[in-house]
Amino acid sequence: MAIDATLPYDDDNIFAKILRGEIPNKTVYEDEHVLAFQDINPQAPQHILVIPKGKYVSWDDFSAKASDAEIGGFVRAVGHVAREAGMVEAGYRLLANIGQNAHQEVPHLHVHIFAGKPLGPMLVKG
Repeated sequence: MAIDATLPYDDDNIFAKILRGEIPNKTVYEDEHVLAFQDINPQAPQHILVIPKGKYVSWDDFSAKASDAEIGGFVRAVGHVAREAGMVEAGYRLLANIGQNAHQEVPHLHVHIFAGKPLGPMLVKG
């Protein structure tokens, strides 16, 4: 189910539950602003999700409302996770689906980091 990125934050979304410790995850990195963990349904040999700990639905929401420390911490964490996972040399892809047309499924900002194989073209033409 895609979501409208303009909707209010839903405290019952799966990432909110993970952040509260209600759903287990395989954490690869955590600090005061960010949690990064293995995707439970990986779409590449390496597939890590990076989420801010704050209640942000979309990149727009995050960039408008998050503190400078949260924004800086999130961006730095994405790079740190990719480096620590050994993704930099061979290359990796970042993906953030925002809103209905992009098929955002969870109403909590998240970035996918994909690596471990050639990932093909950015988008399917059509």
